[in-house]
Amino acid sequence: MSALFFYSFSFQNGCSQTISSRVIDEKPQQAHQGNGITCFSQIYLRIYKVAKCYGDIYTLWIGHIPMVVLSGYQAVKEGLIDHSDDLADRPVTPFIEAALKGRGIAFSNGHTWKQQRRFGQVTMRKLGLGKKGMECQIEEEAHQLVKTFTQAKGQPFDPSGPITKAVSNVICALVFGHQFSTEDENLQKMLETLHFGLQFGGSFFHALYELFPWLMKRLPGPHKKALSAMGMVISLIKKEVKKHKEQQSLHEPQDFIDFYLLQMEKTNDNLYTTYDDENLAECIIEFFGAGTETTAVTLRWALLLMAVHPDIQGKIQKEMEDVFDASCSIRYQDRKKLPYTNAVIHEIQRARYAFLLGVPRQNVKDVTIHGSFIPKGTFIMPDLHSVLLDPKLWETPKEFNPHHFLDKDGNFLAREAFLAFGEGARVCLGEQLARIEVFIFFTCLLRSFSFQLPPGVKKLNMKPVVGLTMHPRPHKLCAVPRCKAS
Repeated sequence: MSALFFYSFSFQNGCSQTISSRVIDEKPQQAHQGNGITCFSQIYLRIYKVAKCYGDIYTLWIGHIPMVVLSGYQAVKEGLIDHSDDLADRPVTPFIEAALKGRGIAFSNGHTWKQQRRFGQVTMRKLGLGKKGMECQIEEEAHQLVKTFTQAKGQPFDPSGPITKAVSNVICALVFGHQFSTEDENLQKMLETLHFGLQFGGSFFHALYELFPWLMKRLPGPHKKALSAMGMVISLIKKEVKKHKEQQSLHEPQDFIDFYLLQMEKTNDNLYTTYDDENLAECIIEFFGAGTETTAVTLRWALLLMAVHPDIQGKIQKEMEDVFDASCSIRYQDRKKLPYTNAVIHEIQRARYAFLLGVPRQNVKDVTIHGSFIPKGTFIMPDLHSVLLDPKLWETPKEFNPHHFLDKDGNFLAREAFLAFGEGARVCLGEQLARIEVFIFFTCLLRSFSFQLPPGVKKLNMKPVVGLTMHPRPHKLCAVPRCKAS
């Protein structure tokens, strides 16, 4: 079966014209085993060519579904910032409806979204994001990761598993109030299931379900496994929630579940409350699904890029040695004392943005963006990759260049076009947590090790594996100890 993309072009002067029935007929290529056929990879290959030809705003037709794409900083800024409230909804597709049923934060809308997101923001602050409480737990997990890497004794190893488990344990502490052993069976099941769900997203069978839900509901396939996996994760989460309910009166709220259960009690008599076990379970799935994958992918790219750019790695290590004594911990607030290190971290997130495009929006009323009229209820995709690679904004957009975030005096330079966490009403809820995690894990690992490619490996394929996230291809690295790990 071919993937058909029909597209139209809207002139920036506001006069919309449709290019006559132009069709891109792409035959899907088989992805690596286990992923099926990744339709998103076809979009990835074509979307930049389309943007070059047709400008900053255009429509792609995926089957019968129109998707308006905002490309480049000006169009994305106008959509996500200037029309923040107008683009506050998420599109509800057949598979999302079947899997999530309008629950949680990321893909809910209206009253449910407003209540759940507001609660999430308030609770994240109460749990100490930006304060020493959560930061200490992240630092503890970073030191545990150093011990794990040390066991490789400088020999080639795959860092992806240990990184994912370390990041997921931070989420465990935030949500459950405790960390799991890396061998814990329930944690393993949850991570494997969530990984399968992320692989399924954007796959050929996912696209079929969205286009022909009435048919796919009656047929076997990975879509059935994905929905079943969601049920299994919810079951595991509810076991943890049950434990919290049994112990709730014994202590003050310590984690996300505790705070949520307290909120359920407070609003029990409110007819309009959306606080219930189902929304709680979905919020937790989102913490793990989004919070683990994106941060872990960023850290995997970070270590790989350091191995490929030893000169940059050396400058980071020298900067840390010049500023901090070996026995002194580096806190997130210390990033101001490490401008080059901070610039490198931002450049990693810019050059190796974790998502394919961005997370889709849907406009709640008619809007005009970049001179083009977009009717209410349209599926709108902000192409954040196009912003982070915009040649009008970045000196060398396709190169890994930390100087994108440094001024002429070597001071850190914040950039408005750095939209790695999105912007507007749906800006990433876990942005602060992710920033703290990446900074602490990255500095802790680079103080302890120098990362190198395995002996005999002079070059790696740096093209990402394309799916819902853009992660590195399977590889091994050598973590060569710089000093005795603490």
